[in-house]
Amino acid sequence: MNADKLQPWLQTELLQHIQLLLYSFHHWTGTELISTSDRQTPLEIAKLLFNADFVLVSHGTQADPVLNYGNQRALNLWKMDWQTFISTPSRYTAEPIERSDREKLLAQAKTQGYISDYRGIRIASNGDRFYINQAIIWNVVDPEGKLCGQAATFRDWETI
Repeated sequence: MNADKLQPWLQTELLQHIQLLLYSFHHWTGTELISTSDRQTPLEIAKLLFNADFVLVSHGTQADPVLNYGNQRALNLWKMDWQTFISTPSRYTAEPIERSDREKLLAQAKTQGYISDYRGIRIASNGDRFYINQAIIWNVVDPEGKLCGQAATFRDWETI
């Protein structure tokens, strides 16, 4: 099995996406998502982010956005493998009853650039429900300001 199958988050296009996640987070919040040095390669940074002690997820700009990144904490929390995760419409991370609130939240983040201190209910692939607490949601943009998607991060969640 090649490295792309074992660690698909290390593919070139995802390394570039991870750089946009970090750039955008700093652009909107003025803070760093993770502490890095100029000597670290994109590959080293990607490994740090994938194994971070917080959840990080993102989705694209499709009409029905599909998840395009989740670190190990996210995969564990939503109880999915990488391939399943990145082929899941992001709306499925919330229960149907919660989806309209989620859509309003994403629209607000899209308008403002980011929102912080969000709390909401999410659902894992096996039906487990959990609150996410103090989440930050931001627009993923490139250095020219082009919208590339949205991302969210949080450290705190609790099972319902």
